[in-house]
Amino acid sequence: MAQQLVLMDSEQLTAIIFGTCDENAKRIEERFGVRISNRHPDNSAGDALLIDGESKENVERAACVLKYLKRMVDAGGSISDQSVDYVIAMVADGAEDELDTLEDDVICITTRGKPIKPRTVGQKKYVDAIKKNTVVLGVGPAGTGKTFLAVAMAVDALRAKQINRIVLTRPAVEAGEKLGFLPGDLQNKIDPYLRPLNDALFEMLGAENYARQLEKNAIEIAPLAYMRGRTLDDSFIILDEAQNTTPEQMKMFLTRLGSNSKAVVTGDPSQTDLPFGKKSGLGVAVKILRGIEGIAVHNFTERDVVRHRLVQKIILAYDKYERESAEARIAYRARKTEKGDHT
Repeated sequence: MAQQLVLMDSEQLTAIIFGTCDENAKRIEERFGVRISNRHPDNSAGDALLIDGESKENVERAACVLKYLKRMVDAGGSISDQSVDYVIAMVADGAEDELDTLEDDVICITTRGKPIKPRTVGQKKYVDAIKKNTVVLGVGPAGTGKTFLAVAMAVDALRAKQINRIVLTRPAVEAGEKLGFLPGDLQNKIDPYLRPLNDALFEMLGAENYARQLEKNAIEIAPLAYMRGRTLDDSFIILDEAQNTTPEQMKMFLTRLGSNSKAVVTGDPSQTDLPFGKKSGLGVAVKILRGIEGIAVHNFTERDVVRHRLVQKIILAYDKYERESAEARIAYRARKTEKGDHT
């Protein structure tokens, strides 16, 4: 039987790490086959957690998870179901050293004092890629922070006067619906498509500053069609939902880049709303631009999802379904071909 004691600063800290109804502790226990109990350390203030288990290695891994969660709380961070699952998975894979890269890497502070920073190693590598490259293609499933982190980087660059303008754009195609079905004038029609970009900026800048930057044209939010024929200098340009661009639109966007500008393209290839058989500009760009100096392609995985923990399971379920469907189609065509050969 192996044991290890992890010291806590207070009973309140212990309660935070244990989680509601001890759910966090239960998940750690289940993953590593250990038992975690609360112990008051002798001759010491604060609190402590005792880990018991048959495997010394698993006891050490559980202790590593608890210590990192403690550091997250000490740094002013919150502990969500997703963050606990992520730390458990990283430690279980022997990648706990990579977690250290997430500390103290704040991109910007919101008007409410909330720090915006990468919450997964994948997000950290994405942010680093944006810092080092002129063009970054962020590709991956929903909920991985592709757009939100790009907007945070843009706001940080604007505040530091590294650029003069933030330009946010996306193709006005969603779930097979086009602008014509919406009521109102053109601005009313495009607002729903650009709402996620507006929301991210609003959170980081606050209502008054956001309105002021819009009035000064330091922030521009427009459909992708508005980019044609322009050259964007001293700008941080973000193309969101890029899986809904055609190859021609993607080429048009990327060639808008002017001097002292940076572009981030985000999208999820599994959620394209283009007509059946139409190639996605994002997919083509990933294939032909990878390896060019100054351009980086960053691929997110379901592990980088920072929304509700069920989102990861939903993504994995759909991936499994699509993989099995593809295998079934291949098998069907093979049987059909074989049958044709025998007739």
